[in-house]
Amino acid sequence: MPASSNAAVVEVKHLTKHFPIKKGLFIRKQTGAVRAVDDVEFEIRDGETLGLVGESGCGKTTVGRVILGLESPTSGSIMFRGDDLTKQSPAKLRALRRDMQIVFQDPYGSLNPRMTVESIVMEPMEIHGVGSASERKARVAELLEKVGLDPDYRKRYPNEFSGGQRQRIGIARALALNPKLIICDEPVSALDVSVQSQVVNLLQDLQHELGLTYLFISHDLSVVKHISDRVAVMYLGKIVEIAPKSELYANPLHCYTQALLSAIPLASTGPRRKRIILQGDVPSPLNPPSGCRFHTRCPNAQSRCRSEEPAPTEVSPGHIVACHRYC
Repeated sequence: MPASSNAAVVEVKHLTKHFPIKKGLFIRKQTGAVRAVDDVEFEIRDGETLGLVGESGCGKTTVGRVILGLESPTSGSIMFRGDDLTKQSPAKLRALRRDMQIVFQDPYGSLNPRMTVESIVMEPMEIHGVGSASERKARVAELLEKVGLDPDYRKRYPNEFSGGQRQRIGIARALALNPKLIICDEPVSALDVSVQSQVVNLLQDLQHELGLTYLFISHDLSVVKHISDRVAVMYLGKIVEIAPKSELYANPLHCYTQALLSAIPLASTGPRRKRIILQGDVPSPLNPPSGCRFHTRCPNAQSRCRSEEPAPTEVSPGHIVACHRYC
């Protein structure tokens, strides 16, 4: 495995992404905004896997898309290996994107059905002008073998493969340019349970072999526990807790984190974990609650929580929580 340092590959500071809502037939006026991501901060260190978890609609996928430049941030900064991605020229940003790739959630929709496997994996190299035609073909064969597929499959089309095989093709495409950072956006949620572990193990093996850094986005806390080094928990556009994996799963502090962990199915026949049932529905990101965004569902909410937003507080080394009980 290539040597890795403890330096941050990605540093996200005060990242905000609002999607404007406009109405009007001829003159489109903004009448509101979906506050998908609000003042998010975290870092991803060299060679580690940061798990980003939360309910559907909490903003975790939007965070990944903004880091990659697929969406423009409303405000904030994204430092990637010392360069602020929000302040780069298109030419410089294009060069930096070679080092950032993504594995999509849907292994069926993310591959062009009219392209062969060879064309799909080769496409990033063609776009960035990497190697000659013969070198690209050799690279495709190497990548297919690396992800556990027969290089002879390169002339086949995506419809000839299973879901797990298609996701392996997507991983091979993400590796084509030797990236430093790979954002895995729910990469196993659409796969059969028997295949999920194979893909997760493949991602870990590739990380150890190539020195990759992952942002692993998922709602499955069992998978996140298996692959992550640290875990960040999002709720309604905010990160409410972030900690090393062992610390977060053994000692969750935020009530939302505790509720999520209580829902993980247990395979053992021993005493069952007490399930925490949250009351009410998730508020709309169009009009999030004032103060702590979780206070409408929190069993320990106080009057302060309704009016004052809690500041992220480090309660132990590397364990940060945004809750008034720890401020």
